[in-house]
Amino acid sequence: MTIDDILEMMDDLLDKSVTVPFSNKKSIVDTEKLREYIDNIRYYLPTEIKRAREMVADRSEIIDDANKEAEKIIKDAEERAKVLVSEDEIVKQAQEAANDLTAQAKAMDQSIRTAMTNKLSSTLSETEKSLNKALSEVKAMQEAVKSAQER
Repeated sequence: MTIDDILEMMDDLLDKSVTVPFSNKKSIVDTEKLREYIDNIRYYLPTEIKRAREMVADRSEIIDDANKEAEKIIKDAEERAKVLVSEDEIVKQAQEAANDLTAQAKAMDQSIRTAMTNKLSSTLSETEKSLNKALSEVKAMQEAVKSAQER
C-alpha cells in the first residue's frame, strides 16, 4: 500500500461522511477509520521517504558513473587524437625524408650521367684519333705500295 492509496481512502471517507445540519459544512467522520489511515501513513511514510532517498542516491550514482564514463571517453579521444597527430607528424617527416632522398638520387643520377657522357665522349675522341692515325698509316702504306709498284 502506498501513501497515495491511503490518501485516496481518506478522501473517500470524507466523501462518505454525513454533514451535520446547521453546522456550516461540518461532517461526522468515522474517527477510528481516520486514525487507522493516519497510522498507516505514519507507518508507510518512512518507507516511501527511504525509497525516494534510495532513488535519489541511485540517480546520483548513475549520474556519477555516466560522468566518469564521459571523462574516460574524452580522455581516450584526446589520447587517440595525440596519436593521430603524432602519426601525421611521422608521415610528414617520412615524406620530407623521401623527398630529400629522391632529390639526392636525381642529383646523383645527373652527376653519373654527366660523368658517363664525358667519359664516353673522351673515349670516342681517343678512338677517333686512333682510327684517324690508323687510317693515315693505311693511306701512307697504300701510297708506298703504289709508289713501289710504279717504279
